[in-house]
Amino acid sequence: PENLSLKPHRSSDLAYSAIRSATFARKTGLTSRDFQLIRRIGSGDIGTVYLCQLANADEKCCYAMKVVDKEALAMKNKVQRAEMEKKILKMLDHPFLPTLYAEFEASHFSCIVMEYCSGGDLHSLRHKHPQKRFSLSSARFYAAEVLVALEYLHMLGIIYRDLKPENVLVRSDGHIMLSDFDLSLCSDAIAAVESPSSSPDPTPPQNHRSSRPPTTPLSCLFHRFFRSKKIQTLAPNNLFFVAEPVTARSRSFVGTHEYISPEVAAGGSHGNAVDWWSLGIFIYEMIYGGTPFAAPSNEVTLRNIVKRPLTFPTHSPASLLEHHARDL
Repeated sequence: PENLSLKPHRSSDLAYSAIRSATFARKTGLTSRDFQLIRRIGSGDIGTVYLCQLANADEKCCYAMKVVDKEALAMKNKVQRAEMEKKILKMLDHPFLPTLYAEFEASHFSCIVMEYCSGGDLHSLRHKHPQKRFSLSSARFYAAEVLVALEYLHMLGIIYRDLKPENVLVRSDGHIMLSDFDLSLCSDAIAAVESPSSSPDPTPPQNHRSSRPPTTPLSCLFHRFFRSKKIQTLAPNNLFFVAEPVTARSRSFVGTHEYISPEVAAGGSHGNAVDWWSLGIFIYEMIYGGTPFAAPSNEVTLRNIVKRPLTFPTHSPASLLEHHARDL
């Protein structure tokens, strides 16, 4: 069926298997009649999210259904954002990113069914901890998984552009899942194996390339690498793996004020590096309980991001692990 694609990383997932069984049983794809809404669990700028279950399934697995009012979005000129999120979700198959289980239309509503994360988000979880911050070991765990998710997105040419604790959900097993891709930029840049001499611009501005052996791409991307015209047939020791979409640029002012990068705050163009800036702010907030440039107004926050140097709390001596975190 059209609204079901194979997701190898979900092969042992009961919720995914139940969706596949229901989809193949209908042969024409799932519709709103196949789901029972339980309660609303969230709302955002482009839609409302409901906890739901398959109506007639033996396995009562839970899912998250995002319902988008297309007419309301059209009035706010935000239809393109919803379409971008759906486009990106169809591309993803990764342990730390959402799985698109089904999509369908119902009247003037567009619905997407995804994995449900019962652990809430890291913003709510942080506020439940003493001093509203995570331990260094917990912060390192979450930061590592977010980093891996961002790297995968960049391999696909996707710049996330909306990293913040509210968008990092926690699964029942404690692992994370990034959410909300309506502000993301999807470029045609893809990961490739190149030689230093094959780059058209050996010293591009803000070059944050990740080099790694060409024998270590993710298996789910392997076929894309070797379809790319960028692949060079050279000796292995002359090759490097380019995972970052360094050619993707945008001038859109998007993101949450406390998390946006200096180039965005200054009104300039930006690329993939904005995600790594946001990761640094994300780590800072998890460890210290707040962001480093926050101010009473958005205007002052933006000014701080551009002009104020980064500082750290001095209330107690920093451990070696904390110094390592600060270096990031």
